[in-house]
Amino acid sequence: MIGEVSLYGIYVPPLLLLALPALAASRLCKHVLARTGFYRFVWHPALFDFSLFIIVLGSLAFLGSNWF
Repeated sequence: MIGEVSLYGIYVPPLLLLALPALAASRLCKHVLARTGFYRFVWHPALFDFSLFIIVLGSLAFLGSNWF
């Protein structure tokens, strides 16, 4: 994941492009976990949500490292 991606002449880092689907996936996971009552066992929900986003973003970066 070296370099930039050109979007209509604007260069953006690939990690920024991966952050958008990671945000959507982590929000979906958050919704599913909230519906199942998982957050009753979580000490700090905001910290857990941030950690979930970082894990999803890292996973997408690892899986997408050959694409960029």
